[in-house]
Amino acid sequence: MILSEIKIGKSVEGKDIRALKTKEKSPKYLYLLAGVHGDEVEGVYVLQQIIDWIELLETLGIPLIIIPILNLDGYCAGTRVNAHGVDLNRNLPTSDWMAEFSEQQFHPGPKPLSEPENEALVKLFEQYPPKFMISFHSWRPLLNYNGECKDVADFISQFNKYPVADNIGYSTPGSLGKYLPEKHDVPVITFEFPKLKKNKSLKDIWDENKVGLLKLFTSEILLGKFNNPQS
Repeated sequence: MILSEIKIGKSVEGKDIRALKTKEKSPKYLYLLAGVHGDEVEGVYVLQQIIDWIELLETLGIPLIIIPILNLDGYCAGTRVNAHGVDLNRNLPTSDWMAEFSEQQFHPGPKPLSEPENEALVKLFEQYPPKFMISFHSWRPLLNYNGECKDVADFISQFNKYPVADNIGYSTPGSLGKYLPEKHDVPVITFEFPKLKKNKSLKDIWDENKVGLLKLFTSEILLGKFNNPQS
C-alpha cells in the first residue's frame, strides 16, 4: 500500500472529506479529484479504479494527492450541488467569480469560497502545493485543458479518442479550471466522461479510458513534469 489517508475537512452535513496521499514528501503534487458534482458518478467510479490499481503498486514515481469525492453530501443525495444548494465548481475565488447565475444548478454561493468543501480543498493546496490537476467530471466526452497541459490531453486522447479543447464552450466563473491556473499557475485538465446511458455502463466508461490513464502514470510526458524543474 503506497497511499495513506488524511482527513481534510467536513462537508456541510458534517461528513469527513478524505484524501489519499503517497508517502513521499515533495514540493509539488499531482492532484486527482472527483465528485465535485455529486451526480457525476462516472468520474468517481473511474478514479476509484485508478486508486485500486495504485494500491497494488510498490511505488508510483509521482507524488500524488487524490480526493475521491469532494462533494460528499451531493454524492449521497445524487445532486450536482452541495447541501447548501451551491455548485462547488462556481464557488472558487477567481477574478471572474460572479453572484449571478442562470440556473439553480449553477448557484455560485453567497460569496467566493463560502462552502466548507472548497475551504478544505484550498487549505489542502496550501499544505501540499499542486503541480498539476486532473479533475474528473461527466457531461460529454471531452478533455478540456487550462494552462500548459495540452500535451497531456493529447496523450490521453490517443487512446480514448475524446476531443481536446481549451474551452468547454461556455463560461465557468469560479471553477477549478480557472482558479488553479490563475492563483497558483497550475495547469488543469477537466476530464469529461460521457454520461451513463442504457447502452453504456460504468465499466464501459472505465474500459475505454483504462489504457490511456494507466499509461499516463508511467509516461515520460507526465513524469517529466515532476522530474524537470523547468516544466
